[in-house]
Amino acid sequence: MDFSGNSSLFASLRAHMVHAQLRARGVRDERVLAAMARVPRHEFAPEPYRDQAYDDHPLPIGEGQTISQPYIVALMLEALALSPADRVLEVGTGSGYLTALLAELVAQVFSVERHAALAEAARDLLARLGYRNVKVIVGDGSQGFAEASPYDAIIVSAAAAEVPGALLAQLAEGGRMILPVGTADSQQLQLIRMENGQPRIALRELCRFVPLVSDTHQGRVQ
Repeated sequence: MDFSGNSSLFASLRAHMVHAQLRARGVRDERVLAAMARVPRHEFAPEPYRDQAYDDHPLPIGEGQTISQPYIVALMLEALALSPADRVLEVGTGSGYLTALLAELVAQVFSVERHAALAEAARDLLARLGYRNVKVIVGDGSQGFAEASPYDAIIVSAAAAEVPGALLAQLAEGGRMILPVGTADSQQLQLIRMENGQPRIALRELCRFVPLVSDTHQGRVQ
């Protein structure tokens, strides 16, 4: 994507973020690093927080939601080992920042957001920035988006008490899913690979995300 309208200051801050927060801390996937060097995180931050857009911490975006810390975003994307032909489900569109990164990395992105106001704002911003391989859906993220399944990868930006069965069912053979699992006080990323119809789970970094809220009683995760 062409973001030539960005100021030199934001471009410099973005380059420093990639060097100091990501590459220096062990992120090695060059496609992920290049995408994070291109996508203007400040565009996804509310005006009062734009001067912090390239700092290594989450930013509030309203509705009790946040833009995740850049380092955690990079770790999750790298863990998924995405390829350009992949079709990906994102649970928790939020501001649309991770959605934009995914759109840079894969063929098609389906993103589910339960807050209609956030979904509409993200949809408008992504369109303005020129992303055409993204579909933003208002719905219950814990139930995924079965209409477009199966997915090569699923990424969840909210913490579940346990892995939602509906998401596992939408993962293709050989597909990968990464999500935070745990309580409000104790969460850990889990990387799941579907092998021979069975999920293989690897425990990853400790983290802290907002809770994944289900709108249904069946399979509720809070």
